[in-house]
Amino acid sequence: MPETYTSPATATGTWTEEEIRQQPACWIRSLNNIDKIRGTIDDFLSPLLRKKDLRIILTGAGTSAFIGDIVAPWLSRHTGLNISAVPTTDLVTNPMDYLSAAHPLLLVSFARSGNSPESVAAVELANQFVPECYHLPITCNEAGSLYQNALDSDNAFALLMPAETHDRGFAMTSSITTMMASCLAVFAPDSINSQTFRDVANRCQAILTSLGDFRDGVFGHQAWKRVVYLGSGGLQGAARESALKVLELTAGQLAAFYDSPTGFRHGPKSLVDNETLVVVFVSSHSYTRQYDLDLLNELRRDGQAMRVVAIAAESDTVIEAGPHILLPPSRAFIDMELAFCFLIYAQVFALTQSISVGNTPDTPSANGTVNRVVQGVVIHPWLA
Repeated sequence: MPETYTSPATATGTWTEEEIRQQPACWIRSLNNIDKIRGTIDDFLSPLLRKKDLRIILTGAGTSAFIGDIVAPWLSRHTGLNISAVPTTDLVTNPMDYLSAAHPLLLVSFARSGNSPESVAAVELANQFVPECYHLPITCNEAGSLYQNALDSDNAFALLMPAETHDRGFAMTSSITTMMASCLAVFAPDSINSQTFRDVANRCQAILTSLGDFRDGVFGHQAWKRVVYLGSGGLQGAARESALKVLELTAGQLAAFYDSPTGFRHGPKSLVDNETLVVVFVSSHSYTRQYDLDLLNELRRDGQAMRVVAIAAESDTVIEAGPHILLPPSRAFIDMELAFCFLIYAQVFALTQSISVGNTPDTPSANGTVNRVVQGVVIHPWLA
């Protein structure tokens, strides 16, 4: 099929929009599949999770790496497991800093295509560095090297996402969120499963419905030159991914940044001017939320930004004092669940901005300097 197409279900006629809209259905489809193969997953994981000194590294490149940034803080706290996030782009350049022979390792590799050089090399380096090494690739491409290599390995279990999450558009949308949901369901099935996650899917579907054909935008139609996303904890990972979506889909014509609300004061706040949009992802945790609201109030009081928008699940006088978006009604969500809602808004915003600057969202890099599957990476052999 062609790179882009026209569908009556979409306003922009792009794969990118189609893939944004399909996410709630993809999540439930993937989690239903995990239910069906739960026994096989447990046969692989249970012996590993009983190892007291097991390290679990969540890895990937670019957007796939940000999955770890988003889910690792909550997963490690919720499960009590030693879970951390390290990008493959760091593992391949500095394996000696992240891989240790002293502890068994489970490397969870996220990948849309499974063909990026770093994804394959990270697995090989982990096997080289760690005598007791296991792999759980979570990927969207059955034909990808990451998935196929795992099938032939006796120390790996490969988890495949629904075929439609192998996004055809340049930017990862349904691929990242489906891999996120699936990882959570694998390691925390008591909290994230096909039943509990329907609330997240339904709320996100309500968000998509509320945005109509996307033509009205998300945060307004001002001529932004810069956008800043802010979030605390795992929501900082969501902020990072949100900023990358803007950079990718506008091919850098709209500069995008991210930080935590507290970290933003320590220098990065200097970039705010009267052409800047600031978006604050407000935490649902009563303690963390205080810091988010403090900065939200400060930014509005400063009066430097063109627009400061809060996105939150619950209202507050500070939130209501300026531009804000309240999520559609639902049960109380933890931040891990809110991340999916916030990412929907960020994806739609990036799509509309791509069109605003005259880009083709499915192929935004007209000069080909940035590619859907990264190119130009030379993997150098490790010599002990």
